[in-house]
Amino acid sequence: PQFEQSSLQAVHQQRREMLSNVCSRYTRKRRLLQPDDLRHLVVDDTHGLLYCYVPKVACTNWKRVMMVLTGQGKYQDPLGIPAHEAHVPSNLRTLSEYSVPEINYRLRSYLKFVFVREPFERLVSAYRNKFTLSYNTAFHKRYGTKIIRRHRREPSERALERGDDVRFEEFVYYLLDPRTQQEEPFNEHWERVHSLCHPCIIHYDVVGKYETLAEDANYILQLVGADTSVKFPASSKTTRTTDDMTAQFFQDISPFYQRRLFNLYKMDYLLFNYSIPSYLRIR
Repeated sequence: PQFEQSSLQAVHQQRREMLSNVCSRYTRKRRLLQPDDLRHLVVDDTHGLLYCYVPKVACTNWKRVMMVLTGQGKYQDPLGIPAHEAHVPSNLRTLSEYSVPEINYRLRSYLKFVFVREPFERLVSAYRNKFTLSYNTAFHKRYGTKIIRRHRREPSERALERGDDVRFEEFVYYLLDPRTQQEEPFNEHWERVHSLCHPCIIHYDVVGKYETLAEDANYILQLVGADTSVKFPASSKTTRTTDDMTAQFFQDISPFYQRRLFNLYKMDYLLFNYSIPSYLRIR
C-alpha cells in the first residue's frame, strides 16, 4: 500500500503540474470568482472536502458518496441512495451558499477535487443519455425541439412537437451555432469542464480521471480519512460510452465540423492531458 500511495502521489503531482502549465500558458488575466462560479462545488464540512461535480463523469455516484460523508450516519451505503435523490439540490450544500469569508476559508483549507473524462466521450455520453432515451422528455422538449427547428431541413410536425429524435450531427450543429451560447450558457451536461469548475482559478489538489475512477476515488477517500466502510461504488455499467462507440458517432461528422468541435473543447483536452482522438480527421 505504501508503494501504491507514493506512485499515486506522483501521478497526481504530474496532473497538477500539467494543469498549472497549461493555465499559465493560456490564461492571461486571472479573474475573480463569482458566487455563480461555485454552484458545482459540493461541500463536506465534516471531512474538509470540496468536490466539483461534472455531469457524465460518475457524478451521481460521487454525490451519493458525498451524502454518506456529510449525512451524520443517515446514509450508510452510497448505492442505497436512489439516483434521483443524489441530484436533489437540498441534499448537498454547494459553496455558492456560503458567505464570502466562509468561501475563502474553504477554498484555502479544504481538499479540492474534480473528476474529468475524455471530452468527446463525455459529449457522446451526454447526447446518448439526453436525446436517445425515451424517458428524458424534459430534455427533448427543452432542447430537442429547438435543435430540430433550427438544424433540420423540413422537419415533420411530430419531430417539432416532441423533439425526441435529434441526430448526433444536429446536436453538433447546435453546439457550434453562435446563437446557442449567445442565448444562454451551455447546459451542464455538455458545458466544458473548465467552464464548470474553473481549474485555472481554483487550485485542485486532486484531478481524478474517469479512466482511473476506482483508484482515484479510493485515493481521495483515504486522503480525507473517510471511514473505511465508505466505498466508492464499483462501476457495473455495460451501457457506458466507450472510445469505439464515440468513434462511430463521429464517422458521419465532416472534418470541417470535427475541427470546429475540437476547438470548442480544446481547453479541456489541453488542461487534462487528453490526446486528440485517433478517429478524428482533422490532421
